[in-house]
Amino acid sequence: MNRETIIQQTINFVKETLADAEGGHDWWHICRVWQLSTRIAASEQASLFVVELGALLHDIADPKFHDGDETVGPQKARDFLNTMGVEAAVITHVENIIAHISFKGGNEVQPFKSPELDIVQDADRLDALGAIGIARAFHYGGFKNRELYNPDIKPDLNMTKEEYRQSTGTTINHFYEKLLLLKDRMNTRTGKLMAEQRHRFMETYLDEFYLEWSGEL
Repeated sequence: MNRETIIQQTINFVKETLADAEGGHDWWHICRVWQLSTRIAASEQASLFVVELGALLHDIADPKFHDGDETVGPQKARDFLNTMGVEAAVITHVENIIAHISFKGGNEVQPFKSPELDIVQDADRLDALGAIGIARAFHYGGFKNRELYNPDIKPDLNMTKEEYRQSTGTTINHFYEKLLLLKDRMNTRTGKLMAEQRHRFMETYLDEFYLEWSGEL
């Protein structure tokens, strides 16, 4: 099976698997990350095939929707790619991208690195920033029935990985606990440049939010 067919079959598989997914982690999130990944990859030395597969499959089974189990996604990707006859080294690389792409809090050192992971991780982080990032944050907060904001609950910037995973904090706190930290964690030059604009937009949004919250606007 040629690479173009494998990519198309992967798209079909992801669309079917995520047909009923939460709106911030659905096919359209995957599609945006895939498109951003190919854009970033154009100026990086990396395997485009691995980048595309990693982007398309990176949230095939997001742990937050599987009781925190981080093994489901890599295994589901492996099982699917095996049916496509993808070579073992590529499958292992895609599994590693899925296993290590997420922001997990706790300031953990990432044990696996590759140019392909750097690209897909930047694309995924970019989709958590800017106007779309804001929309996704509030959509997920609503999905989890979280408060928009509570001035009595302060952001926690020192959570462990487990505390971060189980956090029930407000959506506005999530900006400080994750979203506003992403700009300085980008890997690639293109990713860093794109993150700047999206980061500034989020800062402007927060300024407006607090003015409206306090009744000043």
